[in-house]
This record gives sequence, C-alpha cells and structure tokens, in this order.
Amino acid sequence: MTGGILLCSDLDRTLLPNGPQPESPGARERFTAVAERPDVTLVYVTGRHRELVQQAIDNYCLPLPDYVIGDVGSSLFAVSADGWELREDWQEEIAPDWAGLRHAEIHALLTDIRSLRMQPTAKQNTWKLSYYVPLYADNVALLAEIGQRLERHAVNASLIWSVDEPAAIGLLDILPASANKLHAIEFLRTRNGFSYADTLFAGDSGNDLSVLASAIPAVLVANASPEVREAALREAASQGHAETLYLARGGYLGMNGNYSAGLLEGLAHFMPHASASIVSQEAGQES
Repeated sequence: MTGGILLCSDLDRTLLPNGPQPESPGARERFTAVAERPDVTLVYVTGRHRELVQQAIDNYCLPLPDYVIGDVGSSLFAVSADGWELREDWQEEIAPDWAGLRHAEIHALLTDIRSLRMQPTAKQNTWKLSYYVPLYADNVALLAEIGQRLERHAVNASLIWSVDEPAAIGLLDILPASANKLHAIEFLRTRNGFSYADTLFAGDSGNDLSVLASAIPAVLVANASPEVREAALREAASQGHAETLYLARGGYLGMNGNYSAGLLEGLAHFMPHASASIVSQEAGQES
C-alpha cells in the first residue's frame, strides 16, 4: 500500500462471522494481514461496550485496533498494547448536547416511568443510558414521552430502540444526539488528517446506514439483508453519495463477499493499490 488508510469496520456480522451465512476460509487471516500493516489505522465501530469488544477480539482472533468507537458512538478509545485510553476530546465533543446534565440527572428525569428498567452498570457510561423495556409496552408513546421530557430540559438526545429477540425484551439507549458512528468516524478522520479517499467503512445493518449513505467510501458486506441493501442504496442516492457506496457481491480472490471478505472486496474497489498489496503478499507466500 502507498499512503495511509483509515480502515473502519462494524463488528457483529461484519467482521465477526456470527450471522447465518458462511464465512470464506482465510478471509479473516487476509484481513488481519492488511490491518496489521504500519500504514493502516484500524478502527472498530460498534454498539458493544469495552468488555464485549475485547471479548470479540479474543474469541475471533481479531487484530488489536488503534481505536474503538463503542457504545453506539458514545465512547471512543485509543487502543495499544499498553491498554485502552478514553478519548476525553470526544467526550467534550458530544457533551454540549446534554445541556450540562449528567447520566444520573438524565435518569432522574425518567425514574417514574414504570416500563423502564436500567440495564447493568457495564452497559452504561457517562454518555449512554440503557434501559430494558417490556415488549408489550407502547414504545411509540414511550419514546414520545421521554423525548418531551428531555426537550423541556434542553437535552438534545437520540433515542435508539431495538429488540433482544432471544431474551424477548426491548432495549432503549439514550445518547447525546451527536454521539453516533458517522460523527465519531469524521472526528477521527479529521483529527488524524485522513482524506475521504484514504478512508473506508464496512457495515452490514440498519444502524450503519448513516455512514453507508455518507461521503465516506463504504462497503456493505454481501451478507447484509435485502432490506438494508435497498435502504442503503436509496439513502446514498438521496444524499448524492451513490458513488461512495459499494455493495460486496463476492468473487474477489475467490471469496464470497460475506463478513471480512466483503470488507476486503470494498477495499480493492476503492483502493486498488491495497488489492495489489494483498495479491503480491500472497504470491510471495506461495513462491
């Protein structure tokens, strides 16, 4: 490779082959070889908190990243062999959204809402409140009520609703509105002096759409659902960024385009010099 690359990727069902589709043999090893090059700055971008990110690194033998954007964008860590360091400048970047209120004060505004139950401490952080919500709850009315309460206190927040299907429970995250994957990647890109041409993001799901539809070159891995593919194409086109979205389809180096194979296919599409480096490296190993 020539020049530096900011290589950003979601974890679950993007790098981690924990979906139903098959993983191409050797894909993660090829990804690791690329990620460990000195001119690559590797960033994991995930909804997981720190402990679960480390668990994924250990369980799937992933390379140690340079940065982790975690907790749905509400935390940013610089990572090295010496440990994880919370980036205080990112905390300062997103703090104004909460109008001077902190985690406990936001929680205090919502304590009388009976359908909310706090998740364990490990799933909270300074800028993220996480709750369990019964599936029978009227989540539309609930989100409207929470939004109105926060607005009355000038809190600019994102309310992220999802469902833990195996546990049959609703999940609600409350974050500063600016604490998201796209903003965090842009923050790192500009702070580290990378151009858009030197940056790549890989994702697979609906919570990656803001990045997939942005000016950042992005690849949607082949194992993404048809619904996400359609939404990504539609949103990228509507924002004038159709040319910066690539849909992995398989075939690169004989791989199927799923998971890390899709990331490598996208890297080859946007950065041909990276593809040449992978191929020449493998040729050298075979000779």
